[in-house]
Amino acid sequence: MTGVSLLGPWPGERVLEAQTTVLGELTAVPEGVRGLPSAVQLPARGPWATSVARTAALLTDMPVEIGTHGWKLADRPGFDLERTSSLLREDLDALAIAGHGYQGPLVVSVRGPWTLSAILYLARGDRVLSDAGAARDVAASLADGLGGLMASLRTAVPGARPVLVVREPMLPDVLSGTLATFSGHGRLPAVPLDDAAAALREVVDAARAAGVGEVVAHGGGRFASRALQALARSGAESVGIAAGAVRGPQWEQVAALVEDGRRMWLGLPQDRWKRPAGPQQVADLITRPWTAVGLPARSLEDVVVHVETSGGLGGGDLLLSDTRDVRHAIGTSVRVAGILAERADAG
Repeated sequence: MTGVSLLGPWPGERVLEAQTTVLGELTAVPEGVRGLPSAVQLPARGPWATSVARTAALLTDMPVEIGTHGWKLADRPGFDLERTSSLLREDLDALAIAGHGYQGPLVVSVRGPWTLSAILYLARGDRVLSDAGAARDVAASLADGLGGLMASLRTAVPGARPVLVVREPMLPDVLSGTLATFSGHGRLPAVPLDDAAAALREVVDAARAAGVGEVVAHGGGRFASRALQALARSGAESVGIAAGAVRGPQWEQVAALVEDGRRMWLGLPQDRWKRPAGPQQVADLITRPWTAVGLPARSLEDVVVHVETSGGLGGGDLLLSDTRDVRHAIGTSVRVAGILAERADAG
């Protein structure tokens, strides 16, 4: 059954209102469409509420704090980590209220180990990515911390079936060696593809051990062949990409994933929400290249389309900064999912 979800930050600071809206919009979907509501994140509340902070707070035995250039590893837990954990508890409380009695899939997103290592800094030094041992430790620590997150999610909403989206928007930079060093005068070495896939698999395996029913390895807003290879080798059931970033022959790589049994999560292009293009035209952006590379229309029933409120890159800046725009985008996505479902049935 074709699905629809929401990824990315929500504007504003009213977490209960936001969570209630998301659950309402994504459970009231037409027949033939599977709604996958998500746990919201509201970064407007400060640096402690960003996706990077929330994911870093999951790390076991690796405390973090805000430094001169952003989040970094710390010698011991302090105010920043406690503030982040407090906001996460607030979000879970809101989820428990809004999701009372809910039974069904619930999407929660984390930054992947490589994006986290590319953004976090060592306690004294360059990016975590500059130290191969530290990067391995971050991956292992994140994998270990997922169990606690899933337990908290089930406590908040006992009927939830967790779907974990592991977001790796900076993976293309990590694999290509284009990330600048702390000084800005050099570039960090490229991470080998095998190492990248192994760390992702460690996180995916840990998620499954924690009871996650579906893991999505998501590449963010850019399309890069090597990054897609790493995501495909992560062992995740589903792979996510931005549909608007895929060009021509690149759809052949998408087809290979589908034929290999992967489900696809496709982010819909946000530059079209404020243009005259309607759901039919947005759906065409997927179905035309999909069938052009030989994929049967019937296989669209396994696709999940999603709103992407950020640029899909490391910073997570909001593209949709008004709640009305987000709600409109959700509504459009639901209609797109319905059209894809109809085309799958007809195919």
